[in-house]
Amino acid sequence: MGRSFENRKASMAKTQGAKAKLYSRYGKEIYVCAKNGGTDTDGNLSLRRLIEKAKKEQVPAHVIDNALKKADGGTGEDFVLAQYEGFGPGGCMVIVDCLTDNNNRTFTDVRQCFVKNDAKIGAQGAVSHMFDHQAIFAFKHDDEEAVLEALMEKDVDVTDIESENGIISVLAPHTEFNNVRTALLAAFPDTQFEMDEITYIPQTSCKVTGEDVETFDGFIAALNDCDDVQHIYHNAEFDD
Repeated sequence: MGRSFENRKASMAKTQGAKAKLYSRYGKEIYVCAKNGGTDTDGNLSLRRLIEKAKKEQVPAHVIDNALKKADGGTGEDFVLAQYEGFGPGGCMVIVDCLTDNNNRTFTDVRQCFVKNDAKIGAQGAVSHMFDHQAIFAFKHDDEEAVLEALMEKDVDVTDIESENGIISVLAPHTEFNNVRTALLAAFPDTQFEMDEITYIPQTSCKVTGEDVETFDGFIAALNDCDDVQHIYHNAEFDD
């Protein structure tokens, strides 16, 4: 059913910067998650998942520990989510997720990335309605029917499921993330997820060609240089 896992993975194209940026991003997300939901991973499933994901991406233990200690001690900044959206080079659609302790600074930084790279920042809702806010899971398995049955038994709302080249991919509304993950692990305890996250999946794609490709690369690089930017989603596609 639907598009293949590899195509989905490519279309999401969440861009991450260098290791320092990666460590900073996880440190900030872990801190916010632990501060809001507590540092006990048994009671804070979102924190547990985030730490597991950080470890998979080889984030050093001291980065994780420092974020947890900061949250447990009640010190540190009060970060809030800020989301910006608009049109990138070549007319593609872009969503930028940030965690910030200063909205004015973050908006100015992100806006400059748009202005200087032939892009246009829009109002809230300008393009987000053209993306599906989804939970996505991908793991090795060869029985699509068994996976679907396991999810149905737990009364989980699923958007799409398919099997290709030994990989099962499951899409569900973002609010169903924990339900899907719990149901899959209960039915298949040895499952190792190749992907398990909440993301924005574009409903359509936009071919970016010619000089716009280089401009787009500069645009993404500029956004990645912003300390407050956590995730970038777009619907740009390129020729091989």
